[in-house]
Amino acid sequence: MTGLRIRTAVPEDHARILRVCDQWWGKPVAHLLPKLFLDHFHTTSLTAEADGELAGFLVGFPSPARPEEAYVHFTAVSPEHRGAGLGREMYRWFTEAARAGGRSVVRAVTAPGNERSIAFHRSIGFTVTGPHADHDGPGVDRMCFELRL
Repeated sequence: MTGLRIRTAVPEDHARILRVCDQWWGKPVAHLLPKLFLDHFHTTSLTAEADGELAGFLVGFPSPARPEEAYVHFTAVSPEHRGAGLGREMYRWFTEAARAGGRSVVRAVTAPGNERSIAFHRSIGFTVTGPHADHDGPGVDRMCFELRL
């Protein structure tokens, strides 16, 4: 990870993330990240940069309804930086901040077909369950991730 810099996100990062997220995911996903996430949760979200270019991001927040939980809403690493530990490092930063904020659980979800995400979350210690039918509405199944801190 030489030359990479991880920092707390700022609201202005939203446009940078939207410009790359569909390409990085290989399908349209920008609609899953409305601007409100970086307007209201930028202080608990991260960006990673290499030579001034976006290399990765993690959008997450402490749950306002469940004081023991934090949630990772959306994360991605550019294809050029995958396999070097950047995703793992961003999750480490996030989980350390969650723990410092008194959280004891981190959660996330993904689609059942997202095998790369499922494997990644397992590799960093998350328990994976599912698929959970209709988790995000009729016909929208999800795999659920849980990490006890």
